[in-house]
Amino acid sequence: MTHTPRRCLTVVVPCYNEHGTVELLLDRVLASPWVEQVIVVDDGSTDGTRELLARVDDPVVEVVFHEQNRGKGAALRMGFSKASSEYVIVQDADLEYDPDEYELVLEPLEDGDADVVYGSRFLSGRPHRVLYFWHSVGNRMLTLASNMFTDLNLTDMETCYKAFRREVIQAVDIEEDRFGFEPEITAKIAAMQVRVYEVGISYSGRTYEEGKKIGWRDGVRAMVCIVRYSEPGRRVRRALGASNAIGRRAS
Repeated sequence: MTHTPRRCLTVVVPCYNEHGTVELLLDRVLASPWVEQVIVVDDGSTDGTRELLARVDDPVVEVVFHEQNRGKGAALRMGFSKASSEYVIVQDADLEYDPDEYELVLEPLEDGDADVVYGSRFLSGRPHRVLYFWHSVGNRMLTLASNMFTDLNLTDMETCYKAFRREVIQAVDIEEDRFGFEPEITAKIAAMQVRVYEVGISYSGRTYEEGKKIGWRDGVRAMVCIVRYSEPGRRVRRALGASNAIGRRAS
C-alpha cells in the first residue's frame, strides 16, 4: 500500500567521529517528508564532528553532546528518551543506510500491522555493496543464535534500521552501552510479544579504512547479550541462582 508521507518520525542518530559524513547524512534525513524530529547524540567525538554539529541551526534537529565516548547503546538510550513523534527509527551517521527508504520501513507501521520493523540487508534484491565475507557469516550466526533464544525468525538482527512505535521503544529499559544494544533490544522486544515485521533494504557498507568501527569483540559481547537478555537465559540464571542458594543453605 502506498501512503501519503506525513511528518510522524523521530530519527535518532548516534554519532561518533563521523566528520566526513554527518553533514550529508543530516541533509538527506531532513529531506525526507516523513521526518518530524531529529535527535543527534554525539558520543564524545574527537575528529571535529562536535564542532560541525554545534553549528547546526535547524528547529527540527536537537543535538546532544556526551563529554566522553560511552557507546552506541548509551547514545540511543539518550535519544529515545527525547523522542516525541509517533514512530522512532535508528539512523547511523555513516551513510551505510539510505534515508530515502524510510517509507519502506514505515509501511507495516502505517498499515497498522506492526509495532516494530527491522530493515533487513539480507531480505531484498536492492543494491548491496560487496564487502567482508566473514562479517556476513558472523551476522548470520548472531541472528541465528538470537532467533534460537527469542523464537523470532529474523534474517538480520544486527541491522541498524529498527523502527518502533514510540510507546514501545520508550517502554524498554536499555542496559547495554555499546553494540550489545542490538541483541538486547531484540530479546526485550520478543519478550514484550509485540508485532515484529521485516522489510528488505539496500546497504552501502564501508570498510575499516572508511571508518567502520564494529569488531570481533563486539560479536563476542553480542553472544553474551543474546543469552543474558533472552527469556530462556533469564530462566537458566534464575534456576542457577536458586540452586546456589540451596547449596549455601545446605553448607
